[in-house]
Amino acid sequence: MRPPEGSAVRRAPLSLLGLACAVGVSSIYFNQPLLSEMGKTFGATPERIGLVAVATQIGYACGILFFVPMGDVLERRALMMRMYAGVSVALLLVALAPSLPMVILASVVMGLLASVTHVVLPIAPDLVDDTQRGRAIGIVMTGLLLGVLLARTFAGWVSKIDGWRWVYVIAAVINAAFVPLLWRKMPRLPPRRSLAYGAAMRSLWTLARTEPLLIESSVIGALVFASFSCFWTTLAFLLDSHYRLGPGAAGSFGVVGAAGALIASAAGRLADRRGSRFVVTLGLSTLIFSYVLLWGAVAMHASTLLHLAALVVGVVLLDVGAQLTQIANQTRIFGIDASARSRLNTVYMVLYFSGAAIGSWLSTRAWERFGWNGICGLALGFMALAVLRHATGRKDKARPLTERDPTERDPPERDPTDVLLEA
Repeated sequence: MRPPEGSAVRRAPLSLLGLACAVGVSSIYFNQPLLSEMGKTFGATPERIGLVAVATQIGYACGILFFVPMGDVLERRALMMRMYAGVSVALLLVALAPSLPMVILASVVMGLLASVTHVVLPIAPDLVDDTQRGRAIGIVMTGLLLGVLLARTFAGWVSKIDGWRWVYVIAAVINAAFVPLLWRKMPRLPPRRSLAYGAAMRSLWTLARTEPLLIESSVIGALVFASFSCFWTTLAFLLDSHYRLGPGAAGSFGVVGAAGALIASAAGRLADRRGSRFVVTLGLSTLIFSYVLLWGAVAMHASTLLHLAALVVGVVLLDVGAQLTQIANQTRIFGIDASARSRLNTVYMVLYFSGAAIGSWLSTRAWERFGWNGICGLALGFMALAVLRHATGRKDKARPLTERDPTERDPPERDPTDVLLEA
């Protein structure tokens, strides 16, 4: 449902929301190209230092669970400002941590507060007609995805100049500077309806129990992100062991992947025209092909230059596939109930980043035991499960919004909490 023309949320620009997502989400990806260097600092094995990435993603999933539902309860500008300030403090704690356990603990706190990204994202569909929901999500997701990918580039190159700790110091300053920017540029964003936090939290179970499309999308997203994390968590180890390249090179692959992020807006428009189910199919197919290419890039007996060229192409396709799947999934879950978008996003993202944590945890073990063959085999295993879930999904939900009868609307804006209270 489109909000009134004069509402505050109509004046919040999509570009600012995209920037907010980029700043918020980047914090949880700084560690990936730095794991090898951090391991040297603390004398830790790849399996132990990999816990930094796992802890960050677990914290992020918990933050999505406990903080993001507040977007349906509290005024969102103030909530966002507090959380960005908290991220800044947590980044400084990581930078100053004297031991690996302290880095892991601070990473959990940072992940918790960096979930502010998913307070921001559900605002996007409020700004447009329902038939343009995919486009709006695509625009804001472009910012988010560039934050994910360029965070690795930023971390890799800054660490090469001044060491990995300075990455977190500079990021803390950026997050702190973003607080007054929100105050100046973002209008007040009150919730759509009066709802207590406890009722919002209880309604998460109701949403998960009564919305099969939400669970289908969440499971597919979790499996895709688990496979995605397999690659990015261990890329620094691969480049170090096979090519003697440091964190700067690992970060540079973020720039390569950023080319894939540019597909986000097109993916949103494609979901509006052809339906989200079609876009999920396209995304899964692209991901499978990318992992086959990434596996072959290392396995083939050829020059280092040819290896790296194949890796570059594989990374672009990997990010394109991940973007297609993510945009399609979020386009369809945000169409379930406009008044519960923060909570729908909470259920989706908790499962999504739980998948990332599982992928990171298993990938460091696969790397220790089986090397790159283990990483690519594990990633393709996750993709096989995603294809199986997609193939058994509800095909009646795939109809594009643009093909609806003009009198047809989204499901009534009946809050799932009402169902819970009636029960």
